[in-house]
Amino acid sequence: MESPVLKVESFCASFGEHNVLKNITLDVTQNKLTAMMGPSGCGKTTLVRCINRMHELIPNASVSGKMLLHNEDLYAMSPIIARRKIGMVFQRPNPFPTMTIYDNVIAGYKLNGVKKSREEFDKIVEESLRRAALWDEVKNVLYRKGTFLSGGQQQRLCIARALAMRPEILLLDEPTSALDPKSTSHIEELMIELKETVTIILVTHNIAQAARTSDFTAFIYLGELVEFGPTQKLFTVPKDKRTEEYLTGKFG
Repeated sequence: MESPVLKVESFCASFGEHNVLKNITLDVTQNKLTAMMGPSGCGKTTLVRCINRMHELIPNASVSGKMLLHNEDLYAMSPIIARRKIGMVFQRPNPFPTMTIYDNVIAGYKLNGVKKSREEFDKIVEESLRRAALWDEVKNVLYRKGTFLSGGQQQRLCIARALAMRPEILLLDEPTSALDPKSTSHIEELMIELKETVTIILVTHNIAQAARTSDFTAFIYLGELVEFGPTQKLFTVPKDKRTEEYLTGKFG
């Protein structure tokens, strides 16, 4: 068994006196899709924001416990390095409105002052858009603004932007909640393809989406990790009554 790409050990997160995450411990397997599932407000978004080191940007936020990326302490490295290694895509598509499609893809390099030749950037843009299954749709309009794309295309552009930095982990925080069913299905197919080359952590409250796309599922409730394991097993024979009640729609 290879060592996990990310180890979360006895991890807690708070805003002032309010404890949002309580003692979370789980391993994220490389090149698999791990779904974080649970009702709204249960702490799943806080958990992925902690993995991306964004939680600490909020005043009076604090964390304890450990997160290890390839056995390296995520909280001992610079947040900028951590965010290069761990890309994030948010709920609502958010291409930079003043930038072209081309510039959106390489925005991470520009913002970090990373210099490359035009040929290298061309290559990164094409490769990232191909990986996000968007190249054929935009290759002739690369210098138009990203905001002229449809919602589903904008979300794939945001995925391409995250992939351009060649992250080890891609965090997707409810990436389809603002999209129509057809665009949602595109993104789901894309996630299944992408996990062959990048480890994915997906936050979703869509139980069917977790069942369709993930290899492992974590069920989080009131800030606690209730159950974690292979998706098929957790969905068919949940160990905890709360998991079963959530899956059958009794709450959430």
